[in-house]
Formats: sequence, structure tokens, C-alpha cells
Amino acid sequence: MTEQRRKTDTMTGSYGEELLRAALAGTDPDASPVTHTEVIPPAQARFADWPQWLDPAIVAAFAELGLHRPWRHQIDAAEHAHSGRHVVVATGTASGKSLAYQLPVLQTLLDDHNATALYLAPTKALGVDQLRSFTAILATNADFARLAPCTYDGDTDAQLRQWARANSRMVFTNPDMLHIGILSGHHRWQQFLRQLRFIVVDECHHYRGVFGAHTALVLRRLLRVARAVGADPVVVAASATTAEPATTLSALIGEPAVEVTDDASPTGQRTVALWEPPFLPEVTGENGAPVRRSAGAEAGRILADFVVEGARTLCFVRSRRGAEITARTAA
Repeated sequence: MTEQRRKTDTMTGSYGEELLRAALAGTDPDASPVTHTEVIPPAQARFADWPQWLDPAIVAAFAELGLHRPWRHQIDAAEHAHSGRHVVVATGTASGKSLAYQLPVLQTLLDDHNATALYLAPTKALGVDQLRSFTAILATNADFARLAPCTYDGDTDAQLRQWARANSRMVFTNPDMLHIGILSGHHRWQQFLRQLRFIVVDECHHYRGVFGAHTALVLRRLLRVARAVGADPVVVAASATTAEPATTLSALIGEPAVEVTDDASPTGQRTVALWEPPFLPEVTGENGAPVRRSAGAEAGRILADFVVEGARTLCFVRSRRGAEITARTAA
């Protein structure tokens, strides 16, 4: 198989597809780890106009950052949120889903100097990245400084937590900290919760199984507490992988939601493959059941193959430990 891959060194954009074809070209099709491939054709961008309700200063801020025209799905989701409907935008990776919440949140925080918003992420890295993006938008205009975004998680020191509770109008946190640090002492957060207008649930597909059930209870309690003190927040969710977005969000918050799934962002041709790790020879599990090679070990081996062949490669794993193990395996 290595020799087959080396024969593709003259190819550029179709390299990944050729590598998968080589994997499928084995003498025994049943032994191939590639169980299915799908070629997704390229798509052209479909643009939309900025909403009429959007402040020109916000449009100018995005233009300064290089965003002059939004895509259709971004505006569709933003319109739903601005109109007071719970909405989930489920489009491809790197399709600009963040803009769907940034537009209504920014406009509302500028219109109402007391309004607040809460952003929830399943990982600290994602929350930090979104805070960085939000801060970059605010940095384009001195009048935006009063929005005062802030992180509130387990690593936030006590003094900054007090400042966030009293002053921040856009808090970036996670479901655990929402449960332990905010809802457990909601009487101290009444000023923030009374003016809560938006709740952003990023990567909402993470909340499934037992963890998802717990997160759903936390989100529903947040809505009840906010409404008890006079607020009526709108939930804006995002995901690149959930199959039934509106159903997923409705299950999380216990209320009807609309979905935006028509991806209007431009994409090149992509080849998607389902790769099943092979069985380990002479290794059996309980009751003699065959044992497959671990996904982490297999990912490290595939990553090494791609790097050797000169392909630009990203490998996504679920944890920092998994990233370290995969990197060592590849090395």
C-alpha cells in the first residue's frame, strides 16, 4: 500500500481521494479498513445582505476584520434569534456559525445597556477561542468597550469572578461552572440573570447520553431561574455534526426550536471515508471475542502515513491526553 501511495506524488488536490482509493484496492475487500467513501461536490458561496436592524457600527467592525458580506445561513439564524425564536444552526465546519449569535447579541447589548448574554462551551479551549474572537470584534470600536466580556470557569480567580458577576455583560463559561458557580448561588447573580437576553450553546451535539441529560436539566433550570427574575432569554445553538438539530436543541431546553441547515458557505470537493480499525491478530477479549486496534493507535498510524507522504493533516481527538498519545504514536 505504501508503494501505491508513493505513486501518487504528482497529485495535489485529489491526494486524499487517491490515498483512499489505494486503501480500497487491496486484494481482499473485506480486509480493507475503509468501509465506505463518499465524494462531496464543491459548492459556491451564497451571500445575503446585512439585516436592517443591525447597527452600521457592527457592520463596520466586521468589515474591518475582513468580513464584508455574510453567508445566507448566518443571516437566517441571526434573524430567528433576533425575532425571539430558539434556533440552532447546523452547517459544516468553518462555515461561520459564530456569526449567527454574534450579530443578535452585539445588537442587543448595544441597544440595551443593561442586557447580558451567556456563552456555554463543552471545552475550555473552545470558550477561550470564542472569547478571543468576540474581543477582536469589540476592539474595532471604542464604544464597544462597555460590553466587558469575561471568562468564568474553574481557573478564574475569586476577584475576577466577583468582577464578572457585577460588571460583565457577556460571560463565557461551561455547563459545569453554570451549575456549580452560577445556579448554585443564583441569588448573587440576579443582576445578571434579570437582564439575560441570550444563551449560546456551542457544539450542542456534545451533550448526549448521561452527560447530555444532566446538561439538559441545568439548561432548563437556567431558563426557569432567569424567567423567575423577569428575563426571557433566547437560546442560540450551533453544531457541525448533529443529525436532527431542532430535535436535539428542543430535547436540551424542553421547548420548541427552529433549525438552519442549508450551508451557504463555499467549499471545495471533499472525500469522506469511514475507517474501521482492523482486528488485532491472536488477541481476544471476553468469551473469545475479537479485539480491534484502538482508535487512538490507528489515528496515530494514519497520521504518520499522511505526514510521510507530505499531506497537510489535522487529527482531532477528544482530550489532551488523547492528543499526546496520538502524537507519540505518530512519532
